Amino acid sequence: MTTLRTPGPTVGVVGGGQLGRMLAEAAAPLGVEVIVLDPTPDCPAAPVAREQIVAEFDDEAAIRDLATRADVLTFEIELADQQVLDRVSEETGTPVHPDPATLETIHDKLVQKRELEAAGVPVPPFRAVSDADDVRAAIDDYGAPVMLKARTGGYDGRGNVPVESKSEAEDALESVAGPAMVESFVDFEREISVIAVKGVAELRSANREDGPRNDNEIATFPIGENIHEDEILRETVVPARSIEAVTERAHAIARDVLDVMDGRGVYGIEFFEASDGEVLLNEIAPRPHNSGHWTIEGAQTSQFEQHVRAVLGWPLGSTALRSPTVMTNLLGDVEEERSAQLSDLDEILETPGANLHWYGKREARPLRKMGHVTVTGRDDEGVDELLERAVSLRESVTFE
Repeated sequence: MTTLRTPGPTVGVVGGGQLGRMLAEAAAPLGVEVIVLDPTPDCPAAPVAREQIVAEFDDEAAIRDLATRADVLTFEIELADQQVLDRVSEETGTPVHPDPATLETIHDKLVQKRELEAAGVPVPPFRAVSDADDVRAAIDDYGAPVMLKARTGGYDGRGNVPVESKSEAEDALESVAGPAMVESFVDFEREISVIAVKGVAELRSANREDGPRNDNEIATFPIGENIHEDEILRETVVPARSIEAVTERAHAIARDVLDVMDGRGVYGIEFFEASDGEVLLNEIAPRPHNSGHWTIEGAQTSQFEQHVRAVLGWPLGSTALRSPTVMTNLLGDVEEERSAQLSDLDEILETPGANLHWYGKREARPLRKMGHVTVTGRDDEGVDELLERAVSLRESVTFE
């Protein structure tokens, strides 16, 4: 039985960017306090969290301090050091969710793909590469183009380089600048994602015939369709414009993925919907994900509230869709770094069903995620119309 007192439980979050900010916003109505650790003073999460510890993501002393002041640790960025988290958890007795072992698996895309393939999860053909000859050999085997990926550190399209021909192999490797892998290029119809959450299974009544259940509770949100440009997410459309067989397959694979992952919390799972209807896993994020921001207004329970519930071991909320929803990212449209200023907001603020989220970042940079807008519609309203409206609202604002 879940009990709440004042002050409530404290969640320590490694990372204080926009995800940490939205975690703290979701935690507050539940009576849950949040302390974030982030190297940027007055980070985006600071105004809504109880406190910020200013320290690097691998600062063991600072993470230990965070652990001693929290009931559970989690992270909103993969730059968190899995070995440090593991040691601190063992020394302090403060659990970490998802488990640091999962973070270690996710951290290296090659390790991630190998473990998932071994578990029977469908993935595109892939291999490790160490030099240009390896890339050229992959082109011979897979055909051109191939996708060259940095094994670690890539995000928002950074570290992903399409290689159109063998002559581009050396330059592509140089741009990745580190350990790399190659994937076969997937001829996909669309990119889709499942926001999935692993929690603690509710114990059934002792007088029930099936008795207590000890496995994890897994819930999945409706499928989102992701529209990218230059490898950066621009819009997420929910429900995705996919046939039922594809959405059922994506939900099933998402559950298989969570069977491989250790620890409770939200996972963002990205897929390719191939032109032949096959569903192939792209990447996994062991945390709330940009493609799940639509859930704040569009679902019964947001991905951020679900993450808070899951890491605390509380029952999960409903993942049901409230209404068709489109999320569009507000990306910095500046040519160089400058103070953040969002202008011409009136149309967004005056539009029924439009919801503005501003992340509070102090500097705008080219294509930096500065906020997002969600647009919700009626049950009988098509997502094409919603998408058109969302894009129009996004184009109505400027950072100048």
